[in-house]
Amino acid sequence: MFWKRSEFIEPDCGYERLEQQIKWYDSKSGSAQRSYKVGKYLVTIASAVIPIAALMDYKVQTAILGGFIAVCEAIQHLNQWQHNWITYRSTCEALRHEKYAYIERADPYDGLEDADARRLLVERTESLISTEHSKWIASQERATDNSQAQRRPARSPN
Repeated sequence: MFWKRSEFIEPDCGYERLEQQIKWYDSKSGSAQRSYKVGKYLVTIASAVIPIAALMDYKVQTAILGGFIAVCEAIQHLNQWQHNWITYRSTCEALRHEKYAYIERADPYDGLEDADARRLLVERTESLISTEHSKWIASQERATDNSQAQRRPARSPN
């Protein structure tokens, strides 16, 4: 399969890359926020219905709702929507701050030639993205470690 050159357009300056990353983080933050809130709404509603179903002696429905809650919470835990929402939003806002500082030539861009300011913009943008990526990897490793620790049987204190 041959790829057209236009499908692999790389930004030719740091500002275009910055714009692309702001759009990506903004979109992913919004998506994670929606997923997190929908999941929490479903859990809240199902949790509120359980006592009513139990009082009305709907044993099967009560059990199904309890299982549904467990599955929803497991999905929330696996996908880390709340954490992603917060970190993606934070990174997006830091990138926006960098964008406006660059546009207005505020500190640290004041007094720099265009080429130097663009170089600094690239360095600072990539640093923000790299930092967020490192935090994401660390959180995924912690989540994996926590899941594995919960599956291990407790040792007796002999």
